[in-house]
Amino acid sequence: MEYRYLGRSGLQVSALSYGSWITFHNQVYLDAAVKSMQVAYEAGINFFDNAEVYAHGKSEEVMGAALKKLGWRRGSYLVSTKFFWGLHDGINEKNTLNRKRLLEAMEGSLERLDLDYVDLVFCHRPDAHTPLEETVWAMHNLIEWGSALYWGTSEWSAAEIVAAIEIAERHHLHKPVMEQPQYNMFNRDRFEKEYARLFADYGYGSTTFSPLASGLLTGKYNQGIPAGSRASMPGNEWLKPMLTHPESLATVEKLQGLAREMGIPLNQLAIAWILKNPNVNTVITGASKVEQLQDNLKSLDVVAQLTTDVMARIETILENTSK
Repeated sequence: MEYRYLGRSGLQVSALSYGSWITFHNQVYLDAAVKSMQVAYEAGINFFDNAEVYAHGKSEEVMGAALKKLGWRRGSYLVSTKFFWGLHDGINEKNTLNRKRLLEAMEGSLERLDLDYVDLVFCHRPDAHTPLEETVWAMHNLIEWGSALYWGTSEWSAAEIVAAIEIAERHHLHKPVMEQPQYNMFNRDRFEKEYARLFADYGYGSTTFSPLASGLLTGKYNQGIPAGSRASMPGNEWLKPMLTHPESLATVEKLQGLAREMGIPLNQLAIAWILKNPNVNTVITGASKVEQLQDNLKSLDVVAQLTTDVMARIETILENTSK
């Protein structure tokens, strides 16, 4: 396993990490979670990603129970959570980053995870209604109290992130140090263009998600939505337009041709392509089966095959370069 520093922090994260979005509690229950997390841990993965909203809190419960059963030394792994949407519909309980919600959310997550602290905590989306200074102070307090060790953002604009950093610097508070954005072959503009200044000027870290574009970059949707797939699950109807877009599927077929020529699966090519970006600290992968996880882990060996010529061929296929 390769380890990379999280931005300019002193924290090292495995280049590949394991996430629970959609899978935990929906497809993966305790026994399967224990098995997958053990395989990930033994392969060197040290970062396990979660959020209070995943499976309406049940994902954290599954991960917490799995960690207890596995009994790993606490210093040997990293766990994250994220706050914004909340778990209830009451006033001050949803779609907010106000102080009350953040402090109560942390208490709830730690209880579900059965942990004394999380290593990383993210503001899951920006909040246009709460003063940013209030949010920055609350996140600073969570770190000062030992509930979390580092805080960051997820799907914030570069301008919002810079504003949060400047508030923290002005008041000598703990600054956000990482962003969790979507980044893959089909979604790259924000990461490569908008965030360029964050990486260059602020040394901002990144924990990228959706490396396979919700499964599109595996090729399994080339002939439609297969039964038992993520897109066939109730509640995931929003994925279908993206996974059945004719132009995207045509691009996937071309990428599959290149992958076959290289003698590797498309998913490994797609993940290795992300790992080639020096501004990526870790790629969050999800898997409902151990076999999928083991297959994704082989992406680390593919990075060396992505020569300048291969990267140029990929750009010719994608035709969405940000350069």
